[in-house]
Amino acid sequence: MVEDHDKENKVMVDLRSTEEWLSYANDLVSVAVEKARAVNGFPGRWKTIVSKLEQIPSRLSDLSSHPCFSKNKLCIEQLQAVSKTLTESIEMAEKCSKDRHEGKLRMQSDLDALLGKIDLNLRDCGILIKTGVLGEVALSGCTLSGFEGTSLGSSNVTELLARLQIGHLEAKHKALDSLVDAMKEDEKTVLPLLGRSSISALVQLLTATSPRIREKTVTLICTLAESGGCDDLLVSEGVLPPLIRLLESGSSVGREKSAIALEKLSVSAEIGQSIAGHGGVQPLAEVCCSGDSVSQASAACTLKNLSVVLDLRQTLAEDGIVKIMIDVLDSGLLLVSKEHAAECLWNFSSGNDDLKRLVINEGGVRSLLSYLDGGLPPEPAIRTIRNLIGSVSVETLISLGLLHRLIHVLTSGTTGAQKAATETLCRISDSPETKKLVGESGCIPILIKLLEAKPNEVWEVAVQAVASLMTVPRNAREVKRDTRSVPSLVQLLDPSPQNTAKKYAVCCLGVLSTSNKCRKLMIAYGAIGYLKKLTEMDIIGSKKLLETLQRGKFRSLFGKI
Repeated sequence: MVEDHDKENKVMVDLRSTEEWLSYANDLVSVAVEKARAVNGFPGRWKTIVSKLEQIPSRLSDLSSHPCFSKNKLCIEQLQAVSKTLTESIEMAEKCSKDRHEGKLRMQSDLDALLGKIDLNLRDCGILIKTGVLGEVALSGCTLSGFEGTSLGSSNVTELLARLQIGHLEAKHKALDSLVDAMKEDEKTVLPLLGRSSISALVQLLTATSPRIREKTVTLICTLAESGGCDDLLVSEGVLPPLIRLLESGSSVGREKSAIALEKLSVSAEIGQSIAGHGGVQPLAEVCCSGDSVSQASAACTLKNLSVVLDLRQTLAEDGIVKIMIDVLDSGLLLVSKEHAAECLWNFSSGNDDLKRLVINEGGVRSLLSYLDGGLPPEPAIRTIRNLIGSVSVETLISLGLLHRLIHVLTSGTTGAQKAATETLCRISDSPETKKLVGESGCIPILIKLLEAKPNEVWEVAVQAVASLMTVPRNAREVKRDTRSVPSLVQLLDPSPQNTAKKYAVCCLGVLSTSNKCRKLMIAYGAIGYLKKLTEMDIIGSKKLLETLQRGKFRSLFGKI
């Protein structure tokens, strides 16, 4: 019978209107303040409690003055929470007045807990006004426990975001679960509704005492970072320090998601500097050395992004990142980790000579060449090697097998990789001996084929390489024997300003013009028309080549007569 009576009372309580709950809470405030003032023990704590209790009526007044006060269930829930706290305050005051407490320390602890609840109520009332959630008429009838599996509209999402900011931790945990589900169901609906206050609430949950809440929060923040729509908000609300702490000491899920979030955020150079400023470099380095495959890949990518920032390179080098990237290059768990490491070393090699020597001294050259044998995108490794030329001898590079690797890239690489490989050939061809070795390696036919490539950035570099190699007679004879060389070079005489290869084409054709057969081919493919325009543009060598071809043309005409 007692249980039935309690259930009946509970139903009656639940049926109170919002206005009735407001009246009830205001009545309780008066009683609670009166009871608190009458307590003699623990005067300091009770004085503070009284001052907090006296703030409640004004907060309730602010809440009740909102136009949607009676239409939003968050208001009634907040009034219920306030009433519960006030009831506890009254009971505790009575207990304290009658000395029925279980020891002084226990009562002090209970009073501190009560103060915390009153502060939470005051804060939550303020947040409800600030979030604007009361402006949404959320009449879906969903209770907190009923959010899961529900198709969430914008009003319910706004309510969820408000719930992240108010109430006790368990209530926030449930709201977090529902928000994760909402993001999975319809990310596009959720993202535009995320404001500063809700982002701030999420960031605060990253430091919750519950590991499960931290994991779910960092998973959600990782999704937000991947969306790229609220990076500045996340950082301004202090997301970096807790992400870095999770990277250091979180669970495997926490480490992985924080690593991914930092990877996405570090695309911004400014945020990258902030990551370094908050002490993120060493934790990232440790993940590269001992993390799981996904975390290692994300940490390596983050360090790569940081190395783009010129001002950070020296700091990264001093923290041992060059050696760590070389280790990842050699033994990264995923191929993409190795690619990130190669790109990071590329950035380091674009710096000063000290950084280039550091890459070399840590064994970077051998590792980069081995990387080229692994079927990975070759461009970052080739560009790094290109940058190191001058700091490491050409003889060393050739002895380590650079040439046959360049040939492979020239034959089957992407446009960017082919361009990088061709630039590398140009840089190592700094002496007749090296040019002879390059010619003997079989590069020349491949370079001539690249003269026909559609992307102009490739053939512009290819014709420059051919012009350099042709200063060695043996190489010039090989170019002359290739039937594709003259037609391709003549096409590169195009006088348009976009064509930066024309001066090298003139140089190559000038060498070939000693051959009667080549001269005839040049004339047949329209070289004279191009050269007349280039002569007017004062392109070096064009006038001399034009005169040579014209003399040959006249001799041919006279021979026919």
